[in-house]
Amino acid sequence: MDYSKNLVSHWDAAYHKDDKQLGWFESHPESTLQLIYACNLKKDASILNVGSGTTLLIDTLLDQGYTNIIANDLSEVALTKLKRRIQKKYAFELNCLSDDLTNPSKLEKLQDIDLWIDRAVLHFFLKKEEQQAYFELIHKILANKGYVLIAVFSLDGAKKCCGLDVQRYNLERLQQGLGKAFKLIKTFNFTYINPFGGERPYIYTLFQRR
Repeated sequence: MDYSKNLVSHWDAAYHKDDKQLGWFESHPESTLQLIYACNLKKDASILNVGSGTTLLIDTLLDQGYTNIIANDLSEVALTKLKRRIQKKYAFELNCLSDDLTNPSKLEKLQDIDLWIDRAVLHFFLKKEEQQAYFELIHKILANKGYVLIAVFSLDGAKKCCGLDVQRYNLERLQQGLGKAFKLIKTFNFTYINPFGGERPYIYTLFQRR
C-alpha cells in the first residue's frame, strides 16, 4: 500500500469516531469566524474549506447566509458524514471534493475562489515538495483580491496531531510560503483547548492577494 493510500486509511479511521472525540473538534469556531468576517464577503462568494473534515464551520457559514461553499478532505468518510449532516439539517447539497492538496486532480480545476480556509491542514505537510504544491494550488485557483485564511500549529505548538508529525509555523514562514503576491491582513495567536483538555497553541492568519 502506498503512502497516499495509507494516509486515506488513517484519516478514514479517525473519522469513524464520534466527532466530539476528535482532538480538533470545535463546537464554536470563533477564531476562524473572526477572520472570515474581516473579509466582508458577499453571500454568494466562493468559499473553499480545505481539510474540512466534519467541521461545524460549514453549518455556521450556512447560518450566516453563505451559499457557495466547497468542502475538501482526503477522507471520504469525513465528507460523507459532513454532507449527510448538512443535507439533513439544511436540505442543502454541499459540494464536497475528496482530493489530495499536495497532488490535486479535482481542486486544480476550480477557479476564482474568493476565500481559502485552512484550519489545521498545512502543518501535516512535512516535505518541501508537499508544501510547495499546497501554495501553488492557492496561486492557481484563488481569485484576484481573494483571501487566504490559514490556522496552523505555532512554533510552540504540539509536535504531533492524530499520531502524525507536524510542521510548526510562524508568520514569517507562512508569508514566505505564499510569497510577495499576498499581503497580511490580520494575525493573532490562539490557544485551542481540545476535547481532552490539552492546550494547542495556534497561529491564525488572514492574507489577501494583491
